[in-house]
This record gives sequence, C-alpha cells and structure tokens, in this order.
Amino acid sequence: MPTISRIEAKCLEKGLKMTGQRRVIARVVSESDDHPDVEMLYQRAVKIDPHISIATVYRTMKLFEEAGITQRHDFGDGRARYEEATDSHHDHLIDLKSGRVIEFANEEIERLQQAVAEKLGYRLMGHRLELYGVPIASRSDEKK
Repeated sequence: MPTISRIEAKCLEKGLKMTGQRRVIARVVSESDDHPDVEMLYQRAVKIDPHISIATVYRTMKLFEEAGITQRHDFGDGRARYEEATDSHHDHLIDLKSGRVIEFANEEIERLQQAVAEKLGYRLMGHRLELYGVPIASRSDEKK
C-alpha cells in the first residue's frame, strides 16, 4: 500500500473526499519545501498527472485552505503562496531580490510582541510577522 502524504492524511482526518487529482496535489504540497503559488503547484502536479487542470489546483487549494490544512500568504509579489498549516509557529523573511522565503522562529521577538500587546491592554491571540529585505552586500561587493 503506497504511503500517503501529510496533507492527504490531514484531508482524510477532516473527512474530505480525496479524488486522484486531489491526492496528487496534496502530495505536491506536502513535498514542497518552498512556498509555491498555484502556478508552481500546477507545473509540479501535471508532471505526475497531465490531466490536472489549473482550475482544479485553484479549487483544491481553496478547499485545503478553508479546511485549515494549508495557509495562504501574500508576500507582496501579487501571488498567493501556500504552505502546510502546522501547530508550530514561525515567521517569514522575504528576500526581495530573489523572492526566496526564509522561515524562522525567534523567542525574543515572541516575548516582545506579547509585551507590546499587554502594555496596550490586550491579550495576544495570534500574529503574523513578515520581514522584507535584501541581502547585505559582502565587503568585496562594496569595493566594486
């Protein structure tokens, strides 16, 4: 019996109907170590099943998002990007030159956000932190 992907397992736990094409898309998302948009997911999925349409990828990603299986992000590049929803919290640093998304966790930032909310009279229920930057030039680049 073939191994099922993490996303497929989450879908089954939530009682979602899993068609063959949804299984392929679930596998593609599970195997992604970047934050792909629908076009990237479609390109990867059609390599496995050439009958998958981009409309199917859009509908499936909307279904996964509504079920809390994936998270959608807008990193300012005009494309919705996706990642598997997890219980562990992390933030993102977006490289504005390459578009690369770097995940990170920082306890000092978490404590500071909590303190700011409390100082303003709020109990923090959640947050999303996105940092946007460009690589710092190396010393050899600065001499050019």
